[in-house]
Amino acid sequence: MEMIDDTLKNTETRMQKSIDALSRDLAGIRTGRASAALVDHLMVSYYDTPTPLNQIATIATPEPRLITIQAWDKQAVGNIEKAILTSGLGLNPSNDGTLIRVPIPLLTQERRQELAKLVKKRTEEAKVSVRNVRRDGVEELKSSEKEKEISQDEQKRAQEKIQAITDSFVSQADKLSAQKEAELMEV
Repeated sequence: MEMIDDTLKNTETRMQKSIDALSRDLAGIRTGRASAALVDHLMVSYYDTPTPLNQIATIATPEPRLITIQAWDKQAVGNIEKAILTSGLGLNPSNDGTLIRVPIPLLTQERRQELAKLVKKRTEEAKVSVRNVRRDGVEELKSSEKEKEISQDEQKRAQEKIQAITDSFVSQADKLSAQKEAELMEV
């Protein structure tokens, strides 16, 4: 039974990591609202070393349509601005030498639909990842049954538990996706 519990725990942990990754991915997709998650993962060349923006600056959202970035080292301001411009996020930062202001433009309906498709694609990738973890868990159970470490009944019950865990994580992915799409379609 301990082997089954280990397999279930391992499966659940790996599925949770897939959902966490989806959550981070979706946080980085721009809505019409300012969010620090939009830029905090950007890599900035800091003394010729790629460094995440959130490790060299304070990121704030003082207004719903504005992100401010206060670099801890004034030397990094130009590189931060460059990283935002080359990020592909479609943002135009303004820099006064110490503070970078990033206004968040309104999204066009067409852009909203493109981003909604991207959300669906990322969600589907996360679901595939969850299903792959399920497959691995089930294969582990089947090989344990072949090795006579567990009975066929135990294997079937454990497989049903894995399916229930999978369904739970797939539904979490769908909820995250629905929330993000609702944010995107807000005007």
